[in-house]
Amino acid sequence: MRRPLAVVLSALLAAVAFATAGCGGEPASPVASRPTPAVDGATSGIDALFLAMMVAHTEQTLEIAGVGLDRGADPEVRTLVAAIRATETDELADMRAWLREAGPSAAAAAARHDHSGHSDAAAGLARLRAAPAADADRVLLDVLTRHQRTAAALARAQVTAGTSDRVRDLAARIDRSRTAEVALMAKLGAKGRLAGATPVRGSGGIPRA
Repeated sequence: MRRPLAVVLSALLAAVAFATAGCGGEPASPVASRPTPAVDGATSGIDALFLAMMVAHTEQTLEIAGVGLDRGADPEVRTLVAAIRATETDELADMRAWLREAGPSAAAAAARHDHSGHSDAAAGLARLRAAPAADADRVLLDVLTRHQRTAAALARAQVTAGTSDRVRDLAARIDRSRTAEVALMAKLGAKGRLAGATPVRGSGGIPRA
């Protein structure tokens, strides 16, 4: 039986916290129950792992958003997806820069982890591309909701396990924004407009990180 995603992600992050060099490193001294907190701006191995996982996840989000904007028709759904793409494009640039700053050893340790099991984006993209035009908005909301829930779970694990203040702050913002997006997508899907009902303009704002 597959373990809940949040448990898997927390375990991955905790494993790095107790290792000296990623998956292949020797365990740290048993007296060290938690890694020494990084100075402001510094990126530890556990932070590099989170950044690498979130970079891969964000690249998938942007791919979903691109297909969604090509196929989606509902104006409110398209506005939300465009806002998600803008926010995550900025976040992606920051995360890539921080990974470069972390140096080759931290980045290499994070890269040794297999991130393929942390998302079902490939299957979601296949569903979205194959959906009939009349169902594209509904499928887009479903695929993106599942994907953003994964991001929120990963971010919450980092807030608990991370050491870098700026990376933990980013993780907290990701958790808040993705959770807000999921809630807004639930409201859009519940209106019944995507099944052909009369459009009802929403009054809520678009969540930004």
